[in-house]
Amino acid sequence: MKVIIIAASTICGRIGPGLTGSSVDRGFLENMRALTDVSLLGAETLRQGDPEMRGPGGHLLPNRIRGVVSQSGDIPLAGKKIFQEGAGPLIFTGVAAAIGLQHKLGGLAQVVPLPTYISGGLSLAAALAHLAELGVSSVLVEGGGRLNYAFLQQGVVDEILLTLTPQLSGDLQAPSLCGGPGPLGDPFLPLDLVSCETANTGELFLKYRVIKGA
Repeated sequence: MKVIIIAASTICGRIGPGLTGSSVDRGFLENMRALTDVSLLGAETLRQGDPEMRGPGGHLLPNRIRGVVSQSGDIPLAGKKIFQEGAGPLIFTGVAAAIGLQHKLGGLAQVVPLPTYISGGLSLAAALAHLAELGVSSVLVEGGGRLNYAFLQQGVVDEILLTLTPQLSGDLQAPSLCGGPGPLGDPFLPLDLVSCETANTGELFLKYRVIKGA
């Protein structure tokens, strides 16, 4: 299974709050959704916004899975369009939170309990194994920073698609592309630059391959 992280960031590595790319970047994201089987995002992203993970032209893609990862099971319902249009999402959560969350969500979503990863958090390999049983061969991870970190820490990411926007944040409190309790490597996780494309918006579209086992 191919796992791809996709994100847009400032040149100082911040992905929010309120950061959005251009219409060119939006089109790129929507096209990547059309080329993959699943989109996954963290619950904090859902709590802070109203993502629907739509494809090209703003359309919901039939038979495409949308998922949310939340260890706590703190999933907001009020006003969230992901529960109102299209097939309900998969919610990956911890075993302890799963029963109560399924009761809360009813038929609006399917809750999938996950075991704990060896160093804490949810086992994302278990989430991918569940998706593989559904016939999934490619996953687009749409963040936020903690979810990106967890996928990278657990060694299941193949590629990173990063849109570098011509903006600076400077806010120490703003979330970064990935953030967690410690370094991802010794001290860095190496990446291999596959391609770099420019746009007249001033954005750079970068594609990296994650070097595993380095």
